[in-house]
Amino acid sequence: MFEIDAHRPIQVTCYSGRSYADRPASFVWRGKQYEVNEIEKEWLEPRQKHFIVRATGEKGEKGEKRFDIYYDEREDSWSLCEV
Repeated sequence: MFEIDAHRPIQVTCYSGRSYADRPASFVWRGKQYEVNEIEKEWLEPRQKHFIVRATGEKGEKGEKRFDIYYDEREDSWSLCEV
C-alpha cells in the first residue's frame, strides 16, 4: 500500500480541539502548499496520530494526491509519505 519511500518531515497547519493535532488542514511538501480535502482514515499508534488524506496542490495543479501524514508526539513533529 505504501511506497518504500520513508516518511519525510513537513510543516503542517492543523485543527486542534481537545488536544493538539486533531486533524491536518494543510501542509508544505517539496516546497508546495497542499490543502487537505478529505481525511480517509485516521488511527492512533503509541505516541503517534496517523491520517490518510487526499490533498490538492497549488492552483493550476490538477488532481488530488494521497498521503500518510503523522504527528509524532515524542518529537513534536509531522512527517509524511505519499501513498
